[in-house]
Amino acid sequence: MQVFGIVGWKNAGKTELVVKLVEHFTANGLTVSTVKHAHHAFDVDVPGKDSFRHREAGASEVIVASENRYALMHDHRGASEPELDVLLGKLDPVPLVLVEGFKRQGHPKLEVIRGDGPDAPIALTDDSVIAVATDKKRDGITVPQFDINDVAAIAQFITEATGLSQQQTSS
Repeated sequence: MQVFGIVGWKNAGKTELVVKLVEHFTANGLTVSTVKHAHHAFDVDVPGKDSFRHREAGASEVIVASENRYALMHDHRGASEPELDVLLGKLDPVPLVLVEGFKRQGHPKLEVIRGDGPDAPIALTDDSVIAVATDKKRDGITVPQFDINDVAAIAQFITEATGLSQQQTSS
């Protein structure tokens, strides 16, 4: 499994780009999974649902399954948030995993920069950011810069950076 990250500050357009990349890759026959880092208040379960009641009763893990999909909910119960490697280990093997967020991890990343926010580009201080997708050319950034809307070029960069381009053409 090749892992490639999409990072950026809040409201930069990370999710929008990840969705477009997943659509692009899957339309071209590449199986992709994703891992998204969420804020601390995030929850997929809601009061009143049976699965919520199971967790509230003390179950450390609950799987909700149907004929269409299943979801695993794991309560940390005071333990630390799991590292990215632990989460990746829970995925079935696929050629590519796109990781949204987890900007402090060491995997190769592309930073999404939109507008002129107050935060400095991550690419200026993080060597794991190997490219930028932006709405305008940024001075001082030495890694390749792509137009934020050029999904095909960004996808091509990711396949080359992960070594998947040769695998795609040979399969």
